Amino acid sequence: MSETRILASYVTDTRLEDIPQDVRHEARRAIVNFMGCAVGGSAHPAVDIAIRTLGPFSGPPTATVLGRSERLDPLHASLMNGISSHVYDYDDTTPKNYSHPTSPVASALFSYASANRVSGRDFMLAFILGFEAESRVANAVYPAHYDAGWHITGTSGVFGAATAVGRLLGLSVQQMVWAIGLAATQAAGLREMFGSMAKSFHPGRSAQNGYVAALLAKEGFTAGEHGIEGPRGFAAVQAAAYDLSKITARLGVDFDLRANTYKPFPCGIVNHPTIDGCIQLHDEHRLAPDAVRAVRLRVAPLVMDLCNQQNITKGLQGKFSVYHGAAVGLVRGRAGMKDYTDEAVNDPHVKRVREHATAVGDPSVTEDQARIEVELADGRVLTKFVEQSLGNLGRPLSDRQLDDKFRDQGVLALPDEDLESLIKLCWRIDDLDDVNEVVAASVPRATKAGAPGLVTPASRRA
Repeated sequence: MSETRILASYVTDTRLEDIPQDVRHEARRAIVNFMGCAVGGSAHPAVDIAIRTLGPFSGPPTATVLGRSERLDPLHASLMNGISSHVYDYDDTTPKNYSHPTSPVASALFSYASANRVSGRDFMLAFILGFEAESRVANAVYPAHYDAGWHITGTSGVFGAATAVGRLLGLSVQQMVWAIGLAATQAAGLREMFGSMAKSFHPGRSAQNGYVAALLAKEGFTAGEHGIEGPRGFAAVQAAAYDLSKITARLGVDFDLRANTYKPFPCGIVNHPTIDGCIQLHDEHRLAPDAVRAVRLRVAPLVMDLCNQQNITKGLQGKFSVYHGAAVGLVRGRAGMKDYTDEAVNDPHVKRVREHATAVGDPSVTEDQARIEVELADGRVLTKFVEQSLGNLGRPLSDRQLDDKFRDQGVLALPDEDLESLIKLCWRIDDLDDVNEVVAASVPRATKAGAPGLVTPASRRA
């Protein structure tokens, strides 16, 4: 069988009992991390703009937007969930392909579950299968696809959303083949958008488009049978080199959820070793900003490709500047959400250190390492080598650290008591009779009654 049909058959035929317990626990971790990001990002201006602009074009408001009072149709709710969960660049990452796999899948699934009754067991299985489909497609085309300028979260994410929603819809193998084909023809997202709101649009649109693909396939809307592997299919068109065996090898035995990571800092993951090391130097020496004469970084070559933004003025740009990451680590001893705002980027102390930082790509430095040298005004030179950065596979965040990360973001939308309830629901999501219980718990209590800003059919305009 073709890779497309093998993947379709796997997604269609697998049972929850076939999934190892450690993979199921990692799925819970991914969902906890996702929900914290979605709720924390729900009040971001990008979400406000998207809902204000596109809300009037929504169909019947049957789906809840995570963390918001507004209800939209499920397709638009998927889009908003994807934007909010990725806008701070705090969501999970699989280092083997640098995709953010949970956002497209979970954004679509929670939207579906808010409009349709879904048990926790069914939700969990659909999520795991969608995650696996998305990541395996990404593996097949990485790194050539990424090197060409495609944002792999947007392009591979649509496969995850389509297969996950397709599983909940009960698609047959043939229908799932069509859903994958419809996903393939909608795969998009450009790395040129990094540092702008458009980057978060990618997982949102892949969630929305994947949902569309599953709905159309359910009703018999056909697509090419070889959407992934065909001579003019996804892999051949969007990657100069690819390995289709990565889609099917040990399918059902090896799970990419085991290779998933959760960020301790809300920025490009390849910046994390530098930030980690600079925070350590701050804590050890308590450096004054004006004492820093120069900061010299030796980093993996990919850092220079992804995070080489200089002369920045916007917080979103800071997420893709290894110089800013180094500066906030040295000056503030942290790199949290407040350190990637417009104010933080333009802080004169941070700006001064950032402008004295240089970086060189070094092939001997892995993407989980950094060599840092800080020259001080008194002539001293401080050094730090980060062997494995916090949050990566060698030093993963614990369940408790994920809870703390959730709280740090969630306070932007929910009071402490409601946050704790939501965290507990996410950890036991596969035991719930109705996943909408989680969705409802994400909505601020003051807005649950009356729902100001509710989008209704009567408020739509042509």
